[in-house]
Amino acid sequence: MTTDKDKKVVFLIDDDVDYIFQMKTMIESLGYEVISACGQKEAEEMLDKVNPDLVISDLMMENKDSGFILSHKIKQKMPDVPVIIATALTAETGMMFSVENEEDRKWIKADLYLEKGIRPDQLQREINKLLKL
Repeated sequence: MTTDKDKKVVFLIDDDVDYIFQMKTMIESLGYEVISACGQKEAEEMLDKVNPDLVISDLMMENKDSGFILSHKIKQKMPDVPVIIATALTAETGMMFSVENEEDRKWIKADLYLEKGIRPDQLQREINKLLKL
């Protein structure tokens, strides 16, 4: 996969093509290059072919824990690549989790958890923080 060498690359993973389109448009408008995968299976197939600077993954795709599985696999292969899990889990189920403490990060393997409905300014701030820009 060819990428613009000056732009940071965000790997966007979700099973909702409309959400991918919306997020891709937003992330590109913030100055990043975006590669995307529709679901856990496609993302896993792409892991050996991509070299992202940051990953944004949905949580519930083919499986209720697809995002957790992917973040674990990504961290095994690319331990320094920040992973954001963006989900509507709380809105849909009332369940909550976080990656605020070390104990949670041990099993979740993500660097940040965000509820979907992310504003561009919020996303820019979080990406800059994670990429240390």
